[in-house]
Amino acid sequence: MRTLTATVENFPIQEVFRISRGEKTVARVVTVTVSENGVTGRGECVPYGRYDESPRSVCEQIELARGAVESGIGIDELQNLLPPGAARNAVDCALWDLTARTADRSVAELADLTGELHPVLTAYTLSLDTPERMGAAAQRHGHLPILKVKLGGTGDLERVGAVRTAAPTARLILDANESWTPEQVQQFTPVLHEMRVELIEQPLPADDDDFLLSFDSPVPLAADESCRDLATLEKVADRYAIANIKLDKTGGLTEALRVERAARSMGLKTMTGCMVATSLSMAPGVVLAQRTDFVHLDGPMLLAGDRFPALRYVGALVHPADGGVWAP
Repeated sequence: MRTLTATVENFPIQEVFRISRGEKTVARVVTVTVSENGVTGRGECVPYGRYDESPRSVCEQIELARGAVESGIGIDELQNLLPPGAARNAVDCALWDLTARTADRSVAELADLTGELHPVLTAYTLSLDTPERMGAAAQRHGHLPILKVKLGGTGDLERVGAVRTAAPTARLILDANESWTPEQVQQFTPVLHEMRVELIEQPLPADDDDFLLSFDSPVPLAADESCRDLATLEKVADRYAIANIKLDKTGGLTEALRVERAARSMGLKTMTGCMVATSLSMAPGVVLAQRTDFVHLDGPMLLAGDRFPALRYVGALVHPADGGVWAP
């Protein structure tokens, strides 16, 4: 007999995590377990307020799917049972974990990846703050090779300038979280190109980015909020050079792998993204990251304490799951 559980858990964050839409000090996640014949698979999601999700709404969605999941549906059937989003992500990843453990097969094999999973290099996030504080944060973390800088509009050139001065050798990627205007895109991007910025995520609101159809950005632009699932890719390809794929948006590893393949076929580069969450959220992301050009899986690095067992982080190098927190 198969059983499903869904639990809300809180993980304190080391420091205030701040983006253009707000700040938080705790990562609230929903953890799903699916158990069958003495084997348990687990998945984790972060309800995404940007898409009107909350822990309560996610748990309600999962509860609606309980009967079908406990009756034995598989990963493919799940895609039609729940919409893209956090709820489906947690259940999808739990079923991947359960399937791999039950079949005694690696996740890489189930995902049709060649060879074993390899460690990946993640970007590390600097929260939105004053230029002085962001410069100080960059100095503290300047030993890490890739810094992801959260931005918020006015004052962003000063923020990036402070980070670049404090971490002159780091690779920089930026995330505006929909906070810029078209005028700021035009003004900022040539200067940021001179600062050796490698990409800028979601400068304009997802529903108001037509300006990008005719703008030739000197810095590659990545779609985050504009890129949710397969259905959004056609619009993304006309405006952006990179698709940021997050499992909490796609609704799990299954759709994320499909989005990555489709993005490649459209000529887009790809990025594995994450929310602030534990190793249980990152582990399926490491599978996706085997295929993507950029990787952002630093969630546990921002927490005051991760799960145990957890993924192994060596500096910014994230090692694949070994069967502890998730299937190998």
